[in-house]
Amino acid sequence: MAGDRVAPPLQAVVLDWAGTVLDFGSLAPMGAFVELFAREGVAISIAEARAPMGMAKWDHIHALGTQPRIAAEWQRVKGQAFGAVDCDRLYEIFTPMNAASVRQHAALVPGALETIAALRARGLKIGSTTGYNRPIMEVLAPIAEALGYAPDNLVCAGDMASARPGPLMMVRTMSDLQVWPPAALLKVDDTPVGLQEGRAVGAWCVGVAVSGNVMGLSLDEWQALDEAEQARRREAARAELLAGGAHLVVDGLWELLPALQEIERRIAAGERPDAG
Repeated sequence: MAGDRVAPPLQAVVLDWAGTVLDFGSLAPMGAFVELFAREGVAISIAEARAPMGMAKWDHIHALGTQPRIAAEWQRVKGQAFGAVDCDRLYEIFTPMNAASVRQHAALVPGALETIAALRARGLKIGSTTGYNRPIMEVLAPIAEALGYAPDNLVCAGDMASARPGPLMMVRTMSDLQVWPPAALLKVDDTPVGLQEGRAVGAWCVGVAVSGNVMGLSLDEWQALDEAEQARRREAARAELLAGGAHLVVDGLWELLPALQEIERRIAAGERPDAG
């Protein structure tokens, strides 16, 4: 029946943390990953460190350690292949390093509080998922709350049996928020794996290009670029996020309301988030 094909109205917006709501450029984890491997005698670049961003941090470290160039360097330095035992050890070192780093990169992105207030004024719940684990978020969440941001729930990597790009953190969020069906959720994220988390559960997804990990620049670095370079880099980030699962892409949270209105228009026209 025609009515069965009409998507429900939006009930909640589920926000990622670093690169989406705070930490313009998603800078906090980068130095920690580079330093982590440097301590082992293995040099990795910022670009290499960024590639798996959005994953749970154990998975991120494992992805780095098994990346072909890094794996070959690890084998050369250590005399053996990188394995799960190495990953477990590095993860225990990384968590306090990243927890310290987030204190230095906790500023909210421009327009975050105004946008979230406007979402709440529309009757939308505010959920959150993150690739950070619970110990890191026990440091970051109180800082964000002191700045005025306190979402209605928080699901961390490690809270569920599996994390991004799978759906379980979003499933927990739906339960926490008492929101159903999945098409009533809008997931906002700056990484392909975070967008895939939303697509895996059947939510609408908006990618964040300029303030996020794909761009990887601080606010000052972004503003220092000329308009032509900004446009070139924006388009490259936009293409990566669309390929990663975004239905729409915005520069940052400050542009979310027009994107939300476009999704509401699509819903009214009978479009569903899983329509392709």
